[in-house]
Amino acid sequence: MVKKKVPDWLNSSLWSSSSPPEHPQPLTPTPPSNDASDEDKNYRIHRSAITSSTAKSKSKSIASSTVAESPVEPPVPVPPPAVVRASQSNSVGEIRDPLSSGNSNSNDHEDYGSSTAIKSSSSLAEDISRQAHFLQELSKKVINMGELRRLASQGIPDGDGIRSTVWKLLLGYLPRDRAVWALELGKKRSQYKHFKEDLLMNPSEIARRLEKSTSLENDGSNGENKGLLSRSEIPQGEHPLSLGTTSIWNQFFQDTEIMEQIDRDVKRTHPDMHFFSGDSPLANSNQEALKNILIIFAKLNPGIRYVQGMNEILAPLFYVFRNDSNEENAAFAEADTFFCFVELLSGFRDNFCQQLDNSVVGIRSTITRLSQLLKEHDEELWRHLEVTTKVNPQFYAFRWITLLLTQEFNFADSVLIWDTLLSDPEGPQ
Repeated sequence: MVKKKVPDWLNSSLWSSSSPPEHPQPLTPTPPSNDASDEDKNYRIHRSAITSSTAKSKSKSIASSTVAESPVEPPVPVPPPAVVRASQSNSVGEIRDPLSSGNSNSNDHEDYGSSTAIKSSSSLAEDISRQAHFLQELSKKVINMGELRRLASQGIPDGDGIRSTVWKLLLGYLPRDRAVWALELGKKRSQYKHFKEDLLMNPSEIARRLEKSTSLENDGSNGENKGLLSRSEIPQGEHPLSLGTTSIWNQFFQDTEIMEQIDRDVKRTHPDMHFFSGDSPLANSNQEALKNILIIFAKLNPGIRYVQGMNEILAPLFYVFRNDSNEENAAFAEADTFFCFVELLSGFRDNFCQQLDNSVVGIRSTITRLSQLLKEHDEELWRHLEVTTKVNPQFYAFRWITLLLTQEFNFADSVLIWDTLLSDPEGPQ
């Protein structure tokens, strides 16, 4: 009987198996990695075993007769190179949550972001190109607002505090001239500090400061009760039981109801996000900032005061500014948010004024314009809603308009929608 010749491909060292060690070591499980799937880990284990086996087998002489007499181990299936995911290399980036700025101040992106995925190289290149366009526009001495609005209308890329800066420009908080940015920010932030001191101070502290300033005008006696206000020296307008319209205590008690409403609404703001809700120091600090802004706004705008839902409009602004990659900007997020909130509401504040509901600038007029736009762009849907089913647009459009769609989409998507809304030169309306 003629012995068949062993095929050459079986003589390859790839199929050779090394002898097991005398004292085999137990396999230590490798901790899971966030950057690779189980398939990737299996591939690396197989490849390591093959490499080790190949190195040992190089020292042996492999003859055809030997291979023929020895049992041949079945080949280990090696995945093709295409299986190796791009996430193992830094050359291809990841799709990050559109709100994740990479700032350590934000640690709750898992609440609302989509799962991490790998971008195609073409998509990554497009994002890099768009980010470069934004940075180029923002680096100019005088910002071209027309071009900036055009770019923002297609969505603002995350990173480097781009969204935070662009929103401030679109809302008119930052001027076009970059040379005066530092000066304007310093003035506004100082002004907000004075607002907090004047409008959030307890009436007892106000009375104490007034007494202190008055005592400085006296002969400077060193009484033991210095700093304490005797009953005879308390003016009528500063007495806690005073009913006078100019009394600081009377005004304080009138504001209590609004402050309690603001406190309840702020605690209900995005309860699914640790950034706004919970008992963590971060959430408590952020809630306090939101309450301060809304209380100051209510006191400075007695014609509107506070309307339920304003907290939902405030939340995206504060989130974006608080997570600015620039630490100084993040530290002054409360002040910047207040002024941008005022700028944002100035475009449609009449929708919150009940006395103007039936006027040409009120919410009913705005809903009527929305109905007209719907009829113009999608008459079939308009006819179904208002003719066939006779659905009043107020039933579905009121919240869309007053809250700028923040309650209709998840938080991450609503921020992307705001990129387009704020880029409209006519404002979000």
